[in-house]
Amino acid sequence: MSVRRLAAEQPASFAFASETMEKARWWMQKYPPERKQSAVIPILWLVQKQEGWVSEPAIQAISDLLEMPKIRVLEVATFYTMFHLAPVGKHHFQLCGTTPCVLRGAEDLKEVCKRRIGAKHAISADGLFSWEEVECVGACVNAPVVAIDDYYHEDLTPETLEARIDALARGEKVEPGSAIGRQTSAPDGGPKVLTDASLYDGSLAQKITLPNLPEKA
Repeated sequence: MSVRRLAAEQPASFAFASETMEKARWWMQKYPPERKQSAVIPILWLVQKQEGWVSEPAIQAISDLLEMPKIRVLEVATFYTMFHLAPVGKHHFQLCGTTPCVLRGAEDLKEVCKRRIGAKHAISADGLFSWEEVECVGACVNAPVVAIDDYYHEDLTPETLEARIDALARGEKVEPGSAIGRQTSAPDGGPKVLTDASLYDGSLAQKITLPNLPEKA
């Protein structure tokens, strides 16, 4: 595990938005009062959704809310790479750099990110984009994969990744999923088995009469 540290520049304070606090308390109520510290991960996630990242004042606020030592919250935030410890762009890209994605073109996608966005963990000049390289995201069949704002975009090429960047820059939404229209994790080109729907849609089932059923009133 690489060393992860908080950003050098920190905001002066943090405050839970009312909606964030409502959801945080909902999570806390899922545990006995003496075990409310178990809600630390979902509350960290709620804070990140509110602010875009997890700051030191936010960690202190979570510590106060859950009545747990600040160092314990810090340990969780720095251990899990899902938590951003520094500001990110409005749209954050997480590019999988593990072997299956590399074999399917992740290095070319990395060059697109460098050229269009900038260095890893840096925010583009317009504040719209940032990116980082991550370990396996568990979608190897559909490699290469980039998670954009937490949603997977699969079977990417440099061209389809650039098209997504262009669309986001125009303020448009981009649909997650396969760039080649792959059906879930089926082979490229479509399913090769169970292509006859009657094999699984129940249409071939025959009606049966169960023995010893009680007579209808």
